[in-house]
Amino acid sequence: MSSPKDITIYDIAKELHISAATVSRGLNDHPAIKKQTREKIHETARRMGYQQNIFASNLRKQKTNTIGVIIPHLNSYFTSTVIAGIEKVANQSGYNLIISQSLESVRKERSNVDTMFNSRVDGLLVSLASDTEGFDHFEFILQKKIPLIFFDRVVEAPNCSSITINNFQAGYSATQHLLDQRCRRIVHVAGNLRSSVYDGRHSGYKQALQDFGLDYDSALVLFPDLRDPDPGRTAHDILAMDTLPDGLFCVSDTQAAAIMSELRRAGVKVPQQIAVVGFNNDLLSRVVEPALTTVYYPGQEMGEVAARTLIRKLNQEEEHQPNNIVIEHRLIERESSLRN
Repeated sequence: MSSPKDITIYDIAKELHISAATVSRGLNDHPAIKKQTREKIHETARRMGYQQNIFASNLRKQKTNTIGVIIPHLNSYFTSTVIAGIEKVANQSGYNLIISQSLESVRKERSNVDTMFNSRVDGLLVSLASDTEGFDHFEFILQKKIPLIFFDRVVEAPNCSSITINNFQAGYSATQHLLDQRCRRIVHVAGNLRSSVYDGRHSGYKQALQDFGLDYDSALVLFPDLRDPDPGRTAHDILAMDTLPDGLFCVSDTQAAAIMSELRRAGVKVPQQIAVVGFNNDLLSRVVEPALTTVYYPGQEMGEVAARTLIRKLNQEEEHQPNNIVIEHRLIERESSLRN
C-alpha cells in the first residue's frame, strides 16, 4: 500500500487560486499578506494536512532554533526543575530543546555529544556524568563555534561559561550547622570526588571540621553508589560502626531520607542521637518524618540562567568569553537536625 502524497504549497495555491509565493509568505505570516488571506492560507493548510518542512527551512538559514541539553539522569527532582527553567526561557525565545541523558557514563556522554552535533543544535547545555574527567570530546564543538555552557557539574574549559552554586560553601554550611547542634562525630555520605560538585561539598565538610578543631576521619566518609535503588544500605554501614556518629551530612535528600528511615527503624532517635542534613530541598525533604534539614539548590533558577546566557551568546548579545556564574544557595533548617 503506497503512502499518501505529501501536501505542498503548490497544492494549497491550487486550492485557493493564488500563487505559491503568496502561500509561502502567508504561512510565514509575512506582513505584506493581508490578515484575512493569511488566516485562509493557514486554515486550508491545516485542513489539507500540510506539514511545513522546518528542518529544510532552518538549513537554508544555517540555524535550527534548537538547543541541546545533556544531563546525567532525568529521574531526579533537581534535574526536572533545571529542565523546567531551561525550557521556560528557551520557548520564550523561540527555541526548542533536544534532551538526552548520559546515565552517569562518560561513554554515553560522548555518544550524546555526537548526536547533538549531528542534529545541528545551535548551542549546547551540559551537566557532566560523574565519571567524566577530560574535555576532549567537547573540543570539536568549540572548533565549530557552537556555544557550550556547563551547569551544575562543570569542568574548567577554554571559552566555556559555567553555572554553579558554591559547593564548598554549601558543604561547609551544612557541616557547620551540625557542629552548632553539638555534633562532634559527623558522617559524610559523599559522591564521586572526581565530580566538582561532590569534591566541593566534601572539601567544605573537611574545612568546617578543621575550623572547629576536629580531626578529619576518612572512616566517617562513605561513598555509596548514588544510583543504587536501595540507598538505605548505607544506613547499615553506619549502624555497624563501633561508635555511632551523632551527625550525618548527605549529598542528596534521597540518601538522607532513606538512611534516616532505617536509623529510626533500628531504634535510633533523629535528631536526638543522630542529627541529619540532606541536600537539594527535594519534595521528599518536606514530607519525611521528621522533616529534613537540607541545602536549597535553586534548580529552576540555574536552568533559566543557563538558557538565558546561552541565548545571549547565540544572539551575539555578548562575546564568547568565559563567564562563571555562581547562584546563591541556602540552608533550610527543619526538625531532622535541630537539637538545641
